[in-house]
Amino acid sequence: MELSSSFTTGAVLIMATLASAHAARKCTDLIIEVPVVARNAVFNLTAPSNNVEVTNFVLDQIQQGHNLTNEVLTGYANIEDTYHVAATYCEPHSGPSDTIQLLTPGIGFDRTYWDITIHNYNYSYVAQAVDYGYSTFAWDRVGIAESQHGDAVNEIQSYLEIAALYSLTQMLREGSIDGIDTGFDKVVHVGHSFGSIQSYSLAVLYPGASDGLVLTGFSQTSQFISFFSLGANLVLANSLPSFKDYPDGYIASGDKSAVHTNLFAPGEFDAALLDLAFASGKPVTVGEMLSLSGATAFENPLTGPVLIITGSRDLPFCGGDCLLTGDTAIPNFLELSRPNFPATSKFKAVIVDEAGHGLNFEYSHSFTYNTILDFITQNVGL
Repeated sequence: MELSSSFTTGAVLIMATLASAHAARKCTDLIIEVPVVARNAVFNLTAPSNNVEVTNFVLDQIQQGHNLTNEVLTGYANIEDTYHVAATYCEPHSGPSDTIQLLTPGIGFDRTYWDITIHNYNYSYVAQAVDYGYSTFAWDRVGIAESQHGDAVNEIQSYLEIAALYSLTQMLREGSIDGIDTGFDKVVHVGHSFGSIQSYSLAVLYPGASDGLVLTGFSQTSQFISFFSLGANLVLANSLPSFKDYPDGYIASGDKSAVHTNLFAPGEFDAALLDLAFASGKPVTVGEMLSLSGATAFENPLTGPVLIITGSRDLPFCGGDCLLTGDTAIPNFLELSRPNFPATSKFKAVIVDEAGHGLNFEYSHSFTYNTILDFITQNVGL
């Protein structure tokens, strides 16, 4: 693939030292050339080019008794290419940890989901992780934000992004990323929503790649995803001023109420965080929507620990109530994943009381962060 002339070869470094109520930290913004080898689906689908076509796509995808992915699938194609990936690496001023946390955002977000600046970084997961002594690496998934964009139907799909996640994992272990002066003994993959799907899938498709999983805003029940698709009020991304440079086939939430519906639980958030979530939101491709589930249908061979932590009011993964499973033997939807990790050293499922899907934006964020960081510290280490 031809590389954009706006980037230089190798990593572009922008150094920043951040000090807040949290411990001072060193952060570096990076543009990394990432080799990717992936097996993508080939879909017989024209990229939506107006809002009527976007709505038709959503209605076709959520139609009960149908599987749009299978209906438009014509085969598979191998992609072997190099992509520009934007990322931010942070470490404590005392130096890097032996374990790095690789942070993958979900649909609608870029890497800033993990480092929310509002209220003096009080909502920043990265700031709290650095306080614990961890190095972090947050990235924009291939296709969105500052990472390289591409064809929205047959290129920017889940398996392409999972392959990029694997390459980044290996590069972090090897210490081969310009701007990061060390390699890491262990890599823990922390995801949110679609980022959790990709982290889970990484451990399935590349056994041994992960030393531990933290899956936030996640379960392995799929019957509520249509709630998310309908609640998002999806429109053509380039019909919105902030996304005018994205090609057709990228779609995005059309208004703040849609973001509220899908991400926030009633009465559990500061209105300024809803404003921020809408203003900083990012689009998704129809190719991602068609390949959404990744490898989550498969048993996971992970031998390290896994934490699943999800809000009790999560809409897409619990239908708004994670405890109401319809089966008294299953206390919550997260527990459905336990049998899928037969080799794990530790499985833990945590429901965040009254929280919605966008855990990092809600009043309960401190509980969420402490639960995650305590789990990693106790089961993987620094």
